[in-house]
Amino acid sequence: MSTNPTVIAVAENSFLSRTRAILGAAVFLFIRRFPRLLQLHRNEIFGLGLFVVSILMPPAETESDTDRKARELGASSVVSGGQYQPGNAPAADARLFISPAHIWALTGNFEPLLVIPTPEIAKLWVEEEAGSWHLRIRWADHKAEFSFSGIFAERYARLAEESIRGALPSSLPLRARSAAASN
Repeated sequence: MSTNPTVIAVAENSFLSRTRAILGAAVFLFIRRFPRLLQLHRNEIFGLGLFVVSILMPPAETESDTDRKARELGASSVVSGGQYQPGNAPAADARLFISPAHIWALTGNFEPLLVIPTPEIAKLWVEEEAGSWHLRIRWADHKAEFSFSGIFAERYARLAEESIRGALPSSLPLRARSAAASN
């Protein structure tokens, strides 16, 4: 079993990803235009130069900040794409870090918005309202609502619900689990 958390994220159309795609396309077109460049790998001096460069370059980073934060919190899965509005404050994009002990709602900068003790969850359900999907959670005398919008809103809301249900302890009273499942 892998120790890395499952990350479910909304694809971002960032400047870096667009630049990477443009550079990849440019290299592809350049090689198509000048096919003799592909024969350079057969040159011993060029091959030796590539080998030396590969040794001197730093290793590729295989772990993201989200992976490190999930490991720090003990989260087994991470779901992003929803928004949470704490009190009268403006709505903020939230990532849900889900573990059997707690569910953390954190911003993109890993600032805490909400912490929910997983064993205390009494009710959990997803429903559509006014064109967006809402994940609603009740525990003790508190409640939280996460709003998902966009083309994959239902999918992300249901993934968050399934991930939280998977983290609920099996020792949760049957009445609370059945009440959560019925809504």
